Amino acid sequence: MTEKVILLVEDNPDDIELTLRALRKNNIANKVVVARDGVEALDYLFGTGAYAGRDIDGQPQVVLLDLKLPRMDGLEVLKRIRADARTKLVPVVILTSSREEQDLIEGYRSGANSYIRKPVDFDQFTEATRQLGLYWLVLNEPPPKEGR
Repeated sequence: MTEKVILLVEDNPDDIELTLRALRKNNIANKVVVARDGVEALDYLFGTGAYAGRDIDGQPQVVLLDLKLPRMDGLEVLKRIRADARTKLVPVVILTSSREEQDLIEGYRSGANSYIRKPVDFDQFTEATRQLGLYWLVLNEPPPKEGR
């Protein structure tokens, strides 16, 4: 059984720390890989750039994707994930502070599995993280690897 990795795509250091704290508080001990922009996220997923040579058969159990990112925004990252056969089935949860209805619509149009607005309150965020972990890391049944 391979390790269930969470790919957190977030550029705000405070939000990164908040997410990691909320995961720890909920005893979610999965390895968390942090990508600080859209290009780094794609490099991790496709084994390029700083992640050249990474075994891409071990895709994350879930991607937590912010929308407002430097170098490449989250919606473009999502479109590229969905356009590639190697990553099109990886669950992607948009985790953003954006209140724009257009972002919500475009997120689902582009193939997001879920869209969650970040609560500002830490206790609410911790509870949202607990539910995310329970669903995506415990309850959700991922698709089998193709060809197996």
